[in-house]
Amino acid sequence: MLSPTDAKLLRMAYEEAKAGFDEGGCPIGSVLARGAVVVSQGRNQRVQKGDPIAHGEMDALRKAGRQKTYRDTTLYTSLSPCMMCSGTIVQFGIPRIVIGENQTFGGNEAFLRARGVEVLVADDPDCIALMTRFIAEQPALWNEDIAEE
Repeated sequence: MLSPTDAKLLRMAYEEAKAGFDEGGCPIGSVLARGAVVVSQGRNQRVQKGDPIAHGEMDALRKAGRQKTYRDTTLYTSLSPCMMCSGTIVQFGIPRIVIGENQTFGGNEAFLRARGVEVLVADDPDCIALMTRFIAEQPALWNEDIAEE
């Protein structure tokens, strides 16, 4: 069950995803927070910036700049993270992740949990609806994003 802070910050990640969708990109948003304090937020910018690693989580982490530690943070993401983003979560020692949904893309929750990351999946209906719409309307772009043919 999500706390009120979790729900608020996950909603911010969804709003980032929606902004990305409205820009013609992949609708995946992320927020990095220390407790209830937002450190940074970002969205998938692969299309907008022509940057193949500008996933939502990576954009939020890049915008956070240098941090002395990530061990007191939570990463909120509208969609279950890919292996690149999951590896970065583990590399930076982010101890907790709140995922909007993993129905449209089953990410790497088991990988994260096996490395001690607390993983919460919200099954958020807005996150599910946005990704479902995107995949239906932009299947080629979605397949490019997840490196599928």
